[in-house]
Amino acid sequence: MSIAEFIDNEVKSNDVVLFMKGTPQFPQCGFSGQVVQILDHIGVGYKGLNVLESAELRNGIKEYSNWPTIPQLYVKGEFIGGCDIVREMFQAGELQQLFSEKGVAVAA
Repeated sequence: MSIAEFIDNEVKSNDVVLFMKGTPQFPQCGFSGQVVQILDHIGVGYKGLNVLESAELRNGIKEYSNWPTIPQLYVKGEFIGGCDIVREMFQAGELQQLFSEKGVAVAA
């Protein structure tokens, strides 16, 4: 399986996927940490993939999304954005609305 196929499979087989530096339990960059805090605050389940474990994954996700930075959030196969976009959507209530519209369960 190529890295593009691996990424495509992860994005399509998980409702919410975060490509990040570090893990949800131990983020290794401030931007990844902010997105983890937002997702945990909303109470949405997600899969975190650590791009620091593989240069192939780190470069592959940037090519897959055509987006140059990490973290990257995907919801139901759709690329949402990086830290700034996720934070702005959260502050405007749009991220919560997106999860609702996509049928992704969140904690009350």
